[in-house]
Amino acid sequence: MHNSWRFASATQLVFGVGAVQQLGELVRRRGVRRLAMITDKALLGAGVVTPALDSLSKAGVEVAVFEDGQPEPSLRVAEHAIQYSATFRPEAILGLGGGSNMDVAKAVAAVLSHGGSPRDYFGTDTVPAPVMPLICVPTTAGTGSEVTSAMVLNDTENQIKAAGLSEFLRPALALVDPELTRSCPPQVTADSGIDALTHAIESYTSVDYRELSQRNPPGETSPFSGCHPLGDCLAEKAIELIGQYLVTAVNMPDDMAAREGMALAATLAAMSFSSCGVALVHALEYPLGGALHVSHGAGNGLLLPYVMRYNLPIRIARFARIAQMLGQDIQGRTDRRAAEQAVEAIIQLKRDIGIPERLRDIGATAEMLPRFAEKTHAIQRLLRVNPREPTEQDILDILQAAL
Repeated sequence: MHNSWRFASATQLVFGVGAVQQLGELVRRRGVRRLAMITDKALLGAGVVTPALDSLSKAGVEVAVFEDGQPEPSLRVAEHAIQYSATFRPEAILGLGGGSNMDVAKAVAAVLSHGGSPRDYFGTDTVPAPVMPLICVPTTAGTGSEVTSAMVLNDTENQIKAAGLSEFLRPALALVDPELTRSCPPQVTADSGIDALTHAIESYTSVDYRELSQRNPPGETSPFSGCHPLGDCLAEKAIELIGQYLVTAVNMPDDMAAREGMALAATLAAMSFSSCGVALVHALEYPLGGALHVSHGAGNGLLLPYVMRYNLPIRIARFARIAQMLGQDIQGRTDRRAAEQAVEAIIQLKRDIGIPERLRDIGATAEMLPRFAEKTHAIQRLLRVNPREPTEQDILDILQAAL
C-alpha cells in the first residue's frame, strides 16, 4: 500500500506579459538550433505567432512552421504534423496555440523520438524514454497542456477522444505570456476558462491520495495521485482567480489584468490536476465530445454542475469552500446549503459567459445516452479518481439529468 503522492510539472516555467520576447534566448541556451513549430492558420493570420518567430530568428534558431493545426485535432492532423516535421529534422518541437496545438506537438515529439504512430502512445506510460525537448507556448487560458503529461487527440474512427499520459510528455519549457491570449475570441476565452475551472474543481474534489491506491486493480498504478496538499494549494488559487477574472476576460478582451489572472489560473489548475487527477466530468466529455464535435471546454463546462451534484454528498466541506472562493457569501448557512451554492455559482457563471446548459443544446438525443454511459464507464482510470465511484446506471442518470 503506497500512502504517498507525486508532483511534477514542466522543467522550467516562464510567466509574464511580454515573456515571449525571451523565447529565442531560452531555446538557444538549450543548445537548440533547429526547431519545428506546430501552430495554425488562425493564429498566424492574427499575428500571434510573429513575436515568437521574431524572438527565435533573433537568437539564430531556424524554424519550420507547421500551420495546419485544428481545434480538437484528429489523429490525421498529428500524422501530417509528424511527416512535415520529420523532413526538417528538428532538434526540438514547439507547440504554440491552444491545447490542441500543444497536444499535437507532444505527439510529434514522441514519434520523432521513438518511432511508430501517435496511436502507439495512447494509454498510460507508453512513451519508453525521454523525448526531444518539447516547448509549449499557450495562446489560450484553458487546458494547461504546457505543464501536463497528457496529450489528447480525436480518434475519429472510434468516435472518442483518446489520451496518452507519460511523464516524458511534460514540456522542458513552458512559456506563458498572457499577452498572447488577447486575440482569443470571446467564445474561445469562455470555453477555455470553464475548462480550467473544471480542472481545478475536479482536482480539488478528487479522491484522497491515501484512498486512491486501494482503488487501483492489482498490478495497476494510476497516472494520478488523488488530492493532496500541494495540489490543493494550486487548485484553490486557480478557482479564486477564475471567480475573479473569467467574466471580465470574456466581456472585456483587452483587460490585461483579467487576461493575466486567467493565464495564471489555467497554468495553476493544470499543475494541480496533472498530479491529483481529473475525474467523471472528463470521462463523460471524451465520448460526448468525440461524437458531437463540441469543444472540450464547452463539453466540460456543460457537464460540470451535473457531476458536482452527484459528488456533493461526500464532498460537502470542499464544495462549501469552492462557493466561498467563487465569491459566494456562505455566512450563517449550513454546510450542505453552502455546498449547494457552489453548484449554483457555476450555473450562473456558465450563463454569464454563454456555455450551453443542456446536452440537447449541443445535439445530443436520448437514444445516444446509453452508448455514452457505456463508453464513459470504460474509462476507469478517470472514474477511480472521482470521489464517488459511479456505476454505469449512475452515469446514465447524470446524462439524463443533463439532457
